[in-house]
Amino acid sequence: AIEARVLSWLADEEWRMQVFATHGKIYEASAAMMYDLPIESIAKDSIERHKGKVAELALGYQGAAGAMKQMGAEGMGLDDAEIGNIVRVWRDKNPKIVELWAAVDDAVKEAVQKSCEIKLTGYKNITIKSDGKVLTILLPSGRKLFYQKPRMTRNKWGQPSVKYMGQHNSHWVWVESYGGKFVENICQAIARDILGVAMLKIDAEGIPLVMHVHDEVVAEAKTEDAENVLKTMCEIMGEEISWAPGLVLGADGFTTPFYKKD
Repeated sequence: AIEARVLSWLADEEWRMQVFATHGKIYEASAAMMYDLPIESIAKDSIERHKGKVAELALGYQGAAGAMKQMGAEGMGLDDAEIGNIVRVWRDKNPKIVELWAAVDDAVKEAVQKSCEIKLTGYKNITIKSDGKVLTILLPSGRKLFYQKPRMTRNKWGQPSVKYMGQHNSHWVWVESYGGKFVENICQAIARDILGVAMLKIDAEGIPLVMHVHDEVVAEAKTEDAENVLKTMCEIMGEEISWAPGLVLGADGFTTPFYKKD
């Protein structure tokens, strides 16, 4: 659950960080918060957990009813009224994440409008800067995200928003964005930086990495060493990162004679 962990840490959403510091069951915990139920009552196959899972996957980056539907909400039998209620309740229970969307949105707009630099001191010193030609977002790792030719525009609701030149199907096109989408870029980039740190540490241990896929690393080992190699890899991937103090990390894995998804 690396993206959920990074998002919770970046926003300083304390109840979520406590979940990751203890049992780690974010879907159950989210459902329990949304429906004011004891977490022990949320069974793995319960409808409440399914709703919590869909909400977690769809809503963390400012998604709403449309994102819920894309994640299968209608297939669970949820109608528009209940989907809308889940969106409202999830945002109510995660106010600091909602504040993060707004803070990033405001900072990006101000940076683009004024060609200036905005440091979000309340959000791990994420720094947003525009010189009129390029918009950059400085991450905690020291790496930057780059957005070409940032401009102010208006979205389909007539509200001010930011657009930039990005690639789609190998063509440069105008891309319109907003607070939650920039937060998604930031969280996924931080998660990738964390994976990079772990990969270097694993390599330094002499463990031969052969590939990585999203939040997963794959190594080859002799059958008799596999369990110990797996244990070492999980321990390394769960270590705190120097530039991300307080971010609770965890890892799990399995051994297999051929690559597959668990």
